[in-house]
Amino acid sequence: MADAGHLEAEGFLAVAGHRLDYSFTGPQPGEAPTLVLLHEGLGSAALWGSFRERLAEATGFGVFAYSRAGYGKSSPVPLPRPVTYMHDEARDVLPPLLDAMGMQHGVLVGHSDGASIAAISAGSHDDPRVAGISLMAPHFFLEDISIHSIVAAGEAYDTTGLREKLARWHEHVDVAFRGWNDAWRNPDFHDWNLTEFLPRIKIPVQVIQGVDDQYGTARQVEIVSELCTCPVETLMMEGVKHSPYREAPETACNAISQFATRVLANHST
Repeated sequence: MADAGHLEAEGFLAVAGHRLDYSFTGPQPGEAPTLVLLHEGLGSAALWGSFRERLAEATGFGVFAYSRAGYGKSSPVPLPRPVTYMHDEARDVLPPLLDAMGMQHGVLVGHSDGASIAAISAGSHDDPRVAGISLMAPHFFLEDISIHSIVAAGEAYDTTGLREKLARWHEHVDVAFRGWNDAWRNPDFHDWNLTEFLPRIKIPVQVIQGVDDQYGTARQVEIVSELCTCPVETLMMEGVKHSPYREAPETACNAISQFATRVLANHST
């Protein structure tokens, strides 16, 4: 296990009863700001790939990515996941995780489910270590397009090579996939809505979304500007679907790096 404040390139942290795998690149948290990457519904620390190094090189900051419980090499979780799993992550896991990895100051960078988790976190409590949140393809409320794509993913998992593909990244692949897919398809998820958190966010927000995102419409972006009272900047990326950092990594890296550098320059802990 890693020591708080000193991170190896790869390792595990004991947080909230879980053993969470992580990857880290760049200067240590006590030496420079840290970008904390929160992965998508089927992501992991490793699936950020070379984007971690891109961000570190562009900013000079440390970049920390971790796999939530049930993903990557992290410990499994019981199924079914509750429909509140993103709320639970933001409130019960993320704060002690930032303690465990020695976070001093930085920015949360989330993708899809990870973006929603970052928004819940920022809208639930003020953490003086967090200067801003960058959200790629966030979800704040349920849309038909989301459900259609999630149902299609479930069918692909059962009938194509998707399970084998995901098993290369997740030690507990059925936990990773079913935990995500079944939660979103749960009838109780129909009332899922995070818009209450947006007016409570007090730090700058960046929202990046692909124009062709198959999991959400531009309405997910528009509502941030409508409901947030904090500074908000948005970027709609032409020719990009749900994964800006994979489909257009240079553009996504430049946008996030500029946002993070700017908000951290204006941030006092």
